Amino acid sequence: MPATRPTNDSRPTRLPTPLKPLLAPLSPLLISLKPLLTSTPTPLPPLTWPRPLRHLPHALVALVAVALSATGADLTARLLAVAHAATLLLALRRPPLAYWLSLACFTAVALGHPPTHDNELWAWVVQASVLFLLALRVPLLPATTAAVLSAALGAALKLLGAGVGSWSTVATGTALYAGALLAGAIRRGRREDRARLAEQIEATAAERARRTVLEERARIARELHDVVAHHMSLISIQADAAPYRVQDPPRELVTELASIRANALEGLAELRRLLGLLRAESTDGTPADTAPQPSLDQLDALVSQVRAAGLPVSARVTGTRRALPPGVELSAYRIVQEALSNTLRHAPGAPTTVELGYGRTTLALRVTNGPAAGTAPPSPGAGHGLTGMRERVAMLDGDFVAGPAPEGGYEVTATLPTRTTPAPTPTVSPRTDKDSPA
Repeated sequence: MPATRPTNDSRPTRLPTPLKPLLAPLSPLLISLKPLLTSTPTPLPPLTWPRPLRHLPHALVALVAVALSATGADLTARLLAVAHAATLLLALRRPPLAYWLSLACFTAVALGHPPTHDNELWAWVVQASVLFLLALRVPLLPATTAAVLSAALGAALKLLGAGVGSWSTVATGTALYAGALLAGAIRRGRREDRARLAEQIEATAAERARRTVLEERARIARELHDVVAHHMSLISIQADAAPYRVQDPPRELVTELASIRANALEGLAELRRLLGLLRAESTDGTPADTAPQPSLDQLDALVSQVRAAGLPVSARVTGTRRALPPGVELSAYRIVQEALSNTLRHAPGAPTTVELGYGRTTLALRVTNGPAAGTAPPSPGAGHGLTGMRERVAMLDGDFVAGPAPEGGYEVTATLPTRTTPAPTPTVSPRTDKDSPA
């Protein structure tokens, strides 16, 4: 007995679709009609400039609607004119619905009235105005489809003998539709171009700010790691030389110093690997700068350079001036340098004061300038210098404040913590026989 095929086949049944080849040529038309059949509100956007006149287009549409509704030879014609003109107000929020209602009013005016000069004129103008408002909110293909449908309706009504005017009027109305479509498409394209440009400018500014932060952090990390690497090198050298400075040191001490030196060398190798990445060539192909980093000892030279550039600047130091940790020295110098650079760019000729206050546990910086003596030229990338200064102070767990001064001008204040206890200096003992090579 032959086996029967199971009837519960899990494969989907493909039914023949004889209408599919017939509907294929209509698919572009159906796609183009989709935005014309939506019920989602799309309000007419206001003007972006000038701001007091942002609702001027809406007021103009309302005035046009009132003007176009004041026509008609009798009461019926006037009611039709009012209903047709009301679609302009509806088009301010729902242009697809207003377009179809306008087509219906256009047909009612043409079929329900004898051809007169009034309904030959305003019906075409109202339909063209609604088409213009539609073209402002929908893509070009659906707007073109709407214009073609409007022109085809006018020609069909003329062939049926409806009151749409002469063939010259039909041609004029079709030209009005084409002009409304072209004007709406151009206006919509310009608005979209401005929106894309604004997005691009915003994205560029965000990317520039992000790159500024990353570059500043990389530079701060490089500078601070240079300082740490220097101290770890000293630790390694001192731990290696310490057993030779003591007569017969205990084995435990020698072992502990060797462990300290090994840990210092391992940390130094990691730091050098990081520095190798940070000192790689920049994006423009120029090698990284390997010059010694500046400190507050070069502050007088910096003030002289800025003064030579035309900025009247004076410096004042309070407290006992002393050597600070290299990281604090470098950050303080860079903060003063950036503050003076900002003053040169944004307040040329303004009297400027640089104040350094050496406290027991902190270093206080204050850079103030008065109002600008002249008009400052435009300076792109404003605010990136403040970002760098704020990052430097945050890396040292300090405080940073920047803003307009009460008496005018600008003020930058930073407080950096410092070490009050200097690092112990190892005492050099006379060389023993262990210092000489075996």
